[in-house]
Amino acid sequence: MKTERANIAVFISGSGSNLQALIDNSKSGKLSGDIVLVISNKSKAFGLKRAQDAQIDTFVFKKKNYNSESEASEDLLKKLTERNIDYIATAGYLQLLPVNVVQEYKNRIVNIHPALLPKFGGKGMYGKHVHEAVLEAGETESGPTVHLVDEIYDNGQILEQIKIPVSGNDTPETLAERVLEQEHILFSLALDKLIKGKYEITHG
Repeated sequence: MKTERANIAVFISGSGSNLQALIDNSKSGKLSGDIVLVISNKSKAFGLKRAQDAQIDTFVFKKKNYNSESEASEDLLKKLTERNIDYIATAGYLQLLPVNVVQEYKNRIVNIHPALLPKFGGKGMYGKHVHEAVLEAGETESGPTVHLVDEIYDNGQILEQIKIPVSGNDTPETLAERVLEQEHILFSLALDKLIKGKYEITHG
């Protein structure tokens, strides 16, 4: 008996390399869901082109285009429910999701972070900033974390991590490249396990 596949929305702000990995793993069957909507707060994000190339619907969500915060969040939730979204993945999305979306999709939103949380997380900790902080702190290991999303940056329950060694010769760029390779593997793995109910959810 074939298991029904989940409908997934992905939120991005940039190039969307993790989005591409999710798309590829969805098509290959490694991910038990279909990417049916990609949302970005930046109209020129390259990830939108990746989505369009894969014939996936896109939506540019900018709060400034609405009269109020509540109007914006209500419209966003409407877009998600209209497409019967089951799960949300935030992949380099540099804004907090509206509270109503987080509540509606509680324990069904995952984020990928390029460090071993709870270290090197929180507001402002994204991209190159994370890897610079890891190196400045003299850490001997780093790696990506997939966690559930709540109303606070990088705060939700940790689902998966991969640890990789940090070399004395590493730069933020070389470390970022190695961590990103693991992100592309880990994000789909964790999302697939969440869809299949393989995690014991301890938060909330």
